Amino acid sequence: MLKLFDGLRNLTELSTAVRLILSFICGTVIGLERSYRNKPAGFRTHTLVCLAACIASMTGMYLYLVAGLSTDISRIGAQVISGLGFIGAGTIVVTRSQKVKGLTTAAGMWTAGIIGLSIGAGFYEGGIAATLMVLFIETAMNEVRKRIRFPQEFRIVLSYYSRSDLDQVLRFCKDSSLTITNLQITGNSDLEKPVYSAMLSLRSHKDVQPRELSRKIESMPGIISAEEI
Repeated sequence: MLKLFDGLRNLTELSTAVRLILSFICGTVIGLERSYRNKPAGFRTHTLVCLAACIASMTGMYLYLVAGLSTDISRIGAQVISGLGFIGAGTIVVTRSQKVKGLTTAAGMWTAGIIGLSIGAGFYEGGIAATLMVLFIETAMNEVRKRIRFPQEFRIVLSYYSRSDLDQVLRFCKDSSLTITNLQITGNSDLEKPVYSAMLSLRSHKDVQPRELSRKIESMPGIISAEEI
C-alpha cells in the first residue's frame, strides 16, 4: 500500500471529500472514452455510477463505524454490484444483422461501479490502477481487436417456387465456400402456384459482399427474390 494514502484510510471529512472527488475523476475519465466513441452510456452515466457506488461503500462504513449499528459493511456494496447489471443491460442491443453491441460499455460501466466501491472503501490504489487498466483495455486493446479477422456473418431471405430451386442455391453457397449456419423454410399455399420463403444464415471467412451475393442468387432460375437483411 502507498503511504501517501495512509492518512485517508479512516472515514473523516477530508477522506470523504477525497474519495468523492477521486471517484468523480475516475468515472469521468472512463466515460469520456465511451462518449468519444459515441457509445450508449457516456461520461455522465459512468460518473454517476462511480460516484454513487463510492457513496454506497462509504454509507456501509458509516453505519457500522460512526453510527454504531450492527450491520454488514459490505451489504450495500453487494447490492450495488447486482443493481449495476440491470443498468448495463440497457446499453446492450441486438442489431438487425443479429450482432450484439454495447457489451463493452456495459462491462465498463459495471467496472466503474466497482472502482467507486473500492475508492469509497479507502482502497485508492486499486481504484486508480483499475481505472488506468480500463482505459488501456478500451483504447489500446481496441486497436488489437480491429486487426483480428472474424468470420463474416449475414442473412439472406429468398422466395422461390420449388425445392429444386432452393437446392441450387444451397449448392451455390457451398461452391462459394459459404457455411450455412441456419436455414428456416416457410410455405404459402394460398396462391395458384405455391411460393416458398427461406432465410439463410451464412458465414464466410472471405470478404464477401452480401448485396452482390443476393443479386447472383436472385438471377438464378426459379428464384423470385433474394434480399440481404
